[in-house]
Amino acid sequence: MSDHSENQTETIRLEAQAETIIDFIRHGEPEGGRMYRGSRVDHPLSKMGWQQMHEAISKQYMRLEPETEFNWDLVVSSPMLRCHAFAEVISKQLAIPLVTNEVLTEISFGDWEGKTVDEVKAADPVLFREFHRDPVKNRPHGAESLEAFSQRITDGLSALLKEYTGKRILLVTHAGIMRTIFIHVLSAPLKSRQLIRFPYAGMLRLYATQEQKRIEYL
Repeated sequence: MSDHSENQTETIRLEAQAETIIDFIRHGEPEGGRMYRGSRVDHPLSKMGWQQMHEAISKQYMRLEPETEFNWDLVVSSPMLRCHAFAEVISKQLAIPLVTNEVLTEISFGDWEGKTVDEVKAADPVLFREFHRDPVKNRPHGAESLEAFSQRITDGLSALLKEYTGKRILLVTHAGIMRTIFIHVLSAPLKSRQLIRFPYAGMLRLYATQEQKRIEYL
């Protein structure tokens, strides 16, 4: 085998073993309180939302080994204002690059966007009940299908892992994306996403190599 071929083989082996770490953080509370916000309705973070985000990041830096645990190489963010504004701030504070990822936008809730739970329940109690029983088969009018959303997010994750192999990433994102990643890693049924809750500024860590993925709450 030539030296060139041996070097190529060694490079492929090292890439397969390289571990990429992504720390997902959900955005904080937006102005206007709780409602169905997807890819069509967006609001800036409230004062409480900013506080939640800063406290979540501060808690991680207070761990025993912050220099190894949270030494991020870059910040990746959803383009939505409730994510991107904080991502801009934290990237400047840490002096690391910010990448906006259009693929990792929240799922569309169609006609439910901008409405509160109480408003949706009052307008269509049957669909609301069926949606929570099986969100795969019971979608609001005009909403993105869960199958399409899941494919979009898992494809986006694969592209991210390929582009930033071996890096440590802080990803500012949405609850829907975090649920999708969680059930993807566990190979859980798509409709089980309704059983998973991530609070505002909740965090999740993904460890990924070419051979396996594992996940933990932070």
